[in-house]
Amino acid sequence: MAFMKTDLDGRGGHHPPRGRANAEHYVWGDGCDGWRLLAHPDLAVIEERVPAGAAEVRHAHERARQFFYVLSGTATIEVDDMRITLEPGQGFHVEPGTPHRFVNDSTQDVVFLVISSPATTGDRIDAADEGHGSPQR
Repeated sequence: MAFMKTDLDGRGGHHPPRGRANAEHYVWGDGCDGWRLLAHPDLAVIEERVPAGAAEVRHAHERARQFFYVLSGTATIEVDDMRITLEPGQGFHVEPGTPHRFVNDSTQDVVFLVISSPATTGDRIDAADEGHGSPQR
């Protein structure tokens, strides 16, 4: 396998392709999984799995914009008073400062990518506590 010179983790040099097998894994909320595919201050790419019935806390990011892209399952993004349904192959952009919440109202897992620029570390502002845990992404 050939590796390309790239900057996946901010250090430069040669790095293998990233996926679940070699990415940092974390668990959040009620059985949700995340894999940090790219963790750079300017850009974060995370694959997440949200089981049926799970959701995150409504929140916003001061600086980061995010793009949610569904790989499998059916997801709902709540933004303002809207509920946007996303099917596999569809995505939705959330502007900085926009309160939003990812919800899985379906009966199957949802697997998706969330791409954030800049990374959301220390950038998250939770809305009223809704009783759901969620990661800093």
